[in-house]
Amino acid sequence: MTKVIKNFLPMFDERKSNKVNALVIHCCAYNADDMIKIMKERDVSSHYIIEENGRIFQLVSEKKRAWHAGVSYWRGQNNINHCSIGIELQSPSMGQDSYFVKQINSLIVLAKQIISHYQIPLYNVIAHSDIAPTRKPDPGMAFPWKYLAQKGVGVWYDIADAVKVKENNIENLLKIIGYDTSDLAAASYAFCRHFIPQEIKRLNTIDEVIENVYPSEFVLPEKYLPILKACAYRYGKINSRHD
Repeated sequence: MTKVIKNFLPMFDERKSNKVNALVIHCCAYNADDMIKIMKERDVSSHYIIEENGRIFQLVSEKKRAWHAGVSYWRGQNNINHCSIGIELQSPSMGQDSYFVKQINSLIVLAKQIISHYQIPLYNVIAHSDIAPTRKPDPGMAFPWKYLAQKGVGVWYDIADAVKVKENNIENLLKIIGYDTSDLAAASYAFCRHFIPQEIKRLNTIDEVIENVYPSEFVLPEKYLPILKACAYRYGKINSRHD
């Protein structure tokens, strides 16, 4: 893995719990230097930034609570900042264009180290859009979740598992995976970002991506119900093993 460049920021506080059990993947439109300036202006932070060339910057100690997740929920837990490590990936398109190989390779090595050190369950390797579906679109439609899962970072589905799930209610299935379904359209669209990116509409500018997080009337197309069921089976199976 490339050398980690340390540039610690003052935007952090103490964790309410020492237990780290989630890894949140974000993206930002800028390189590390510019993103650090923006973080200082906005009083936010993340533990790491990985640039397109694979360079890794550490901004906050893993022992501290970085301010990256905001209002958030996943699998029964609120305020994911308390229990997570956040990684930002440079992406000028806000995740609409493919990520660079060197960047993803650096992410995989760093993520595997974090997962191993903290024994993070794979179902808790998540997108910012997964934990804040009404507010955040990152790391976007082009993020290679399937590839990362194949490398041991996160969870993917086996479509053959769909027949093992009797539940057909979309909201209940999303809850099994871990989503906050109080806005079902937002949760459904976030699920698509993670598992069905071909259903996500490409937008013209990063401002549009940020300002139009999800279509308010979005309904998951029925043809994708088997994928949703297969994901629910996989997440439920992992849940029964580790919780």
